[in-house]
Amino acid sequence: MTRRKFRLFIPALVVLAIILFLPDGQALAQNITIDLGDDADSELLGGTNSLTGRLIQLIAFITVLSIAPGILVTVTSFTRIVVVLSLLRSALGTQTSPPNTVIISLALFLTAFVMAPTFNQAYEQGIKPLMEDRIDETEAFDRTVAPVRQFMLSQVREQDLRLFIDLSKSDTPQTAADTPLHALIPAFMVSELKRAFEIGFLIFIPFVVIDMVVASVLMSMGMM
Repeated sequence: MTRRKFRLFIPALVVLAIILFLPDGQALAQNITIDLGDDADSELLGGTNSLTGRLIQLIAFITVLSIAPGILVTVTSFTRIVVVLSLLRSALGTQTSPPNTVIISLALFLTAFVMAPTFNQAYEQGIKPLMEDRIDETEAFDRTVAPVRQFMLSQVREQDLRLFIDLSKSDTPQTAADTPLHALIPAFMVSELKRAFEIGFLIFIPFVVIDMVVASVLMSMGMM
């Protein structure tokens, strides 16, 4: 019991010494200043409520960072690549080799290779002009989304896109640029899954045929 009290006494003594020897408690209470910009420099809301506008920008930026993995899966070819690689591993009969980390890493780099032209175009058209203060946030968003939208439209199946447009009860777009993202993205994901399973099935067939031939030979030899 005495040893337990001694163990509790030592941390309390250390904390008390820290409090006594710190000058004016400056290390315990530091002033934190966050610069959100000057009201006169704001152009987001017509020169007014700049603090609110910058807070909204900050919240939007944090939100985008938090859903970045979801964006990677929904608007790129990552889904197709990772499903095909997983089915190929199953066809080989190796459930744990290569491990999931290797498959996901390979899918990420293949996705970066496939999407590099689209990302470069989005950066040059939207992000770079925004960083140089040549366009506002709304125009930058439209310019950045345009190449990604074009990529998804080139890969999505027409029947899937029509299905989600009908389900969302949206008007039929007159041009490809008018296609709403809330209908295009799920249609693109469904199309990617369909193509991934089609490719995986075609890859699976040779391995199934080999298994059937080997099984027939072994059965005819009485080894099964």
